[in-house]
Amino acid sequence: MREDGEIVEISGYVAPGFGLVAEEFERNFSERGELGAAFTVVRGSQPLVNLCGGTADRASGRPWTPDTLTILFSGTKGMVSACMSLLIERGQLGLDVPVAEYWPEFATAGKAGVLVRNLVTHTAGLPGLQVPLTWQQALDARHMASLLARQPRSADPRAEHTYHAATFGWMCGELLRRVDGRSIGRFFAEEIARPLDLEIWIGLPAELEPRVSTIELDRTWAGGIGDIAGEMADDPLRRAVDNPPRYDPENFPWNERAWHAAEVPSSNAIGTARSIARFYAGLDRILSPQTLRLASTPLSTRYDPLLGKPISFGVGFELQTGRKPLGPPADAFGHGGAGGSKHGRWPTQGLGFSYTMNLLHDEANDERGPALLSALYACMESQAAA
Repeated sequence: MREDGEIVEISGYVAPGFGLVAEEFERNFSERGELGAAFTVVRGSQPLVNLCGGTADRASGRPWTPDTLTILFSGTKGMVSACMSLLIERGQLGLDVPVAEYWPEFATAGKAGVLVRNLVTHTAGLPGLQVPLTWQQALDARHMASLLARQPRSADPRAEHTYHAATFGWMCGELLRRVDGRSIGRFFAEEIARPLDLEIWIGLPAELEPRVSTIELDRTWAGGIGDIAGEMADDPLRRAVDNPPRYDPENFPWNERAWHAAEVPSSNAIGTARSIARFYAGLDRILSPQTLRLASTPLSTRYDPLLGKPISFGVGFELQTGRKPLGPPADAFGHGGAGGSKHGRWPTQGLGFSYTMNLLHDEANDERGPALLSALYACMESQAAA
């Protein structure tokens, strides 16, 4: 039941000993303002948790089912990170090689010294595009990459410490294309999604559109970029990251077919929670143990002046800080998304997880994902102690 008294149907499965997770999932609807959501946990090839409930589309009343697809926002970066790690494993990409050795035009405007390491850790000094854009223009990934190739690094010293919310995807996508020849959406489909039998796309086929949930902004939404976003509304750094605008009613591409169909590799992958959890659980089938260790080893840890919190990255993957964004385990890695989604791998516990939802909450006010991950950890600890 929701806070407004509406009955919410929750379906799915939890393995014996994981009832606490089901309780917290229900509380997300009854106490934390959930609209529609799914939470899946996979260990090896076995599901431990596979829950869904609520509404995928408010206008039609379409319920959230195990087959509901939803946009991942920055959770997409986890898929991109796996692609970059696979190129490193194959010897096609080197972390300490200048980007311009693979992408010559990138050396323009004094960027010859920018390394691949800088791209994957958000330290390239290009947190946003300087040319004002609409979201429709941002559908052309190659054009976005060409703009970034011509743009100098920011003179603002904070830029090298700032999360590259959109530019990360365009730069990594173009770098992969220069090395491999394929777009990042095609590479992910052929090299990762197909071998693992995943329903995840960067560039969604048209016939799957009816399965996609409709995204809404919760009343708590105040910008979504971080704890101090409101204080930085007029800051040039914030304006760069908000280019193109994507989170206001007049500029809201997330439910548009054109946005779903394009490859926006920072933020527009679409998939099921079931497949995202299987993606993280199955990374050891795609990457060697050595590559997986590198991918999840801290390459850059610092305080982000825009997000207002510490951040840490491996080869693109979000890593743990003192705030534990990916649940209690210290070795967890993955990537969350705007509005509260959580996706990742707990290596010690040997599992992958994904929490997806369609009502975006601001991080400071959002307990939904953290409550699920805390409950999951408590259940795992209880089983280990038994």
